[in-house]
Amino acid sequence: MPVDLNRSLEFSRQLVDWVRGKGRILIFCHDNPDPDSLATAYALQHLFLVKAGQEATIAFGGIIGRGENRTMVRLLEIDAVKVQDLDLDEFNVFCAVDTQPGTGNNSIPAGVRLDVVIDHHPLREATALVRLADVREDYGAAATLLFEYLKAQEITICTKLATILFYAIKSETQDLGREWAKADREAYLSLVPLVNNHILYEITHPQAPRGYFSSFNKAIESARTYGEVLVFNLYDIEVPDMVAEMADFLLRVDDVAVVMGMGRYNGMGVLSLRTLREDLNAGDLIQEVVQGIGTAGGHGMIAGGQIRPFPEKQAQQHELEITLTGRLLEALGLEKSPGLSLLTS
Repeated sequence: MPVDLNRSLEFSRQLVDWVRGKGRILIFCHDNPDPDSLATAYALQHLFLVKAGQEATIAFGGIIGRGENRTMVRLLEIDAVKVQDLDLDEFNVFCAVDTQPGTGNNSIPAGVRLDVVIDHHPLREATALVRLADVREDYGAAATLLFEYLKAQEITICTKLATILFYAIKSETQDLGREWAKADREAYLSLVPLVNNHILYEITHPQAPRGYFSSFNKAIESARTYGEVLVFNLYDIEVPDMVAEMADFLLRVDDVAVVMGMGRYNGMGVLSLRTLREDLNAGDLIQEVVQGIGTAGGHGMIAGGQIRPFPEKQAQQHELEITLTGRLLEALGLEKSPGLSLLTS
């Protein structure tokens, strides 16, 4: 048995033994959960039910806005509820997946002490206080950890569960093209024969409202380049994860290696950072950019941040964009400049 699977066997065994008989379980995703967060939560819920006979509730604090994610939740019947709609006193065990305390991207109340953390982002200091934590930042997806738990516990992976886990690994690693590990590849290849291809196609090709396409226009028109750096501002947005989607899209621009995007959602600033440079750590970089004014986290090539509150007036949002851009350029050792419009550069 491979070393990593031994580790997964030991951790999953401890986890199941500990939760058995504890009562109701709550699994926190991060706010505005992506496929990796949702799949990890769903698979953990399944693990608890099969091996411990314990029911678990999946919760998140924001919205599921991206078309692919909404389609995934609908077709694969993922039952996730708003944290704000729950009475937390009814739960006895608290878990967090694909996030950790102190990251700023979850709605875990300050008074809740987590019992379990499963994640693939850099280890946070507060996670050391958690009873059971499995944090492997060398993994490309948290869903890979749950695949290993299920495999180690000899749980049959049905078509629906396989499709959820496969799509999570596929999207998080960009089809094993970004920040993947051997464990991710093994899980990806093991799940391929079990996937419902029709559902997978529906998830990856969702219909989108007209407003979705206007975001591309806003991102392109606002984008400015500073050598290999590109910064864009969507200003007020209806879907928070649109910033991340536009950051991925604009990373395809010729000669651009670092992209930082931002937008304002429900009074909060949403930031995304992407890089192609292997010598950079996007998580460390964005934390330096928002130091003192926001929270952030991430890993090698992908990171995100939050600024609360974010200015309401567009002129003030633009001023903050200038400040954040200056910090980014300084962190990269580049000279500050007015930048060039993407459409004319």
